[in-house]
Amino acid sequence: MKNITFENIYVVGQVVFENNQYKHIHYPEMLLRYDSNFIEFKLSPSLSEFKSVEFYLRNYHLKNGQNHVKFYFPPNEKLAEELVAYMKDSGYSIGFLELYAIQPKQFPLVADNPDVEVQVVTDKNLETFLELQYKHDLELGSEFANQKRELAKRNFEDPSIQQLLAFYKGVPAGSVDVIISKETAEIDGLVVDEDFQKKGIGSRLQKFVMEKYTNKTIILVADGEDTPREMYRKQNYEYLGFKYHSHKIFEN
Repeated sequence: MKNITFENIYVVGQVVFENNQYKHIHYPEMLLRYDSNFIEFKLSPSLSEFKSVEFYLRNYHLKNGQNHVKFYFPPNEKLAEELVAYMKDSGYSIGFLELYAIQPKQFPLVADNPDVEVQVVTDKNLETFLELQYKHDLELGSEFANQKRELAKRNFEDPSIQQLLAFYKGVPAGSVDVIISKETAEIDGLVVDEDFQKKGIGSRLQKFVMEKYTNKTIILVADGEDTPREMYRKQNYEYLGFKYHSHKIFEN
């Protein structure tokens, strides 16, 4: 396995400013998407450095009508205690991500289930794919769901992104995006409808990826405080590191 890092993970957004300490990612097409509008620190900031960058990002976002700030911190580094204390006192949510990778042949065997069918998204089933994602994204509001729908349409036109749709007994049940690069295939946005949990939908979607991209390293990022990470460990994914993040939402 080549040296996989968080640098291999696909980011939706453009670098609008960069210096030795951080880079600023912005995505005007979807201002509500926190993971496309943030600052990523290259070096761990002191409290005073963080406050300065926080002020910069807050003002930048205000000019664009955005009511949040989000920060990512250097991989595999714990946050300084004074920084954590400041963020908690200021109303930030703090979490961390975990990076995983696997060679397709290491993925466990998945029993065939005639009730589950995985399809590549094409013109014929694109609307079904969009409707399933829209239903899931509505949890974050209709404006976000509408913007996400347009992003999914753009992804459909991107040859480096493969969209997959899973059906359970003919009913749309799950979906995933696969971001394809020269050496990796990244599993992103794996979603299984609440009505079809624990029916092997997620495993079948992953199996499809493993069988289609046998010559690539399969990578993904999991929420460090969510249950899917335990599933990935049981499925023989290799844990490669962590990265802290924080965000704050301001009231209008």
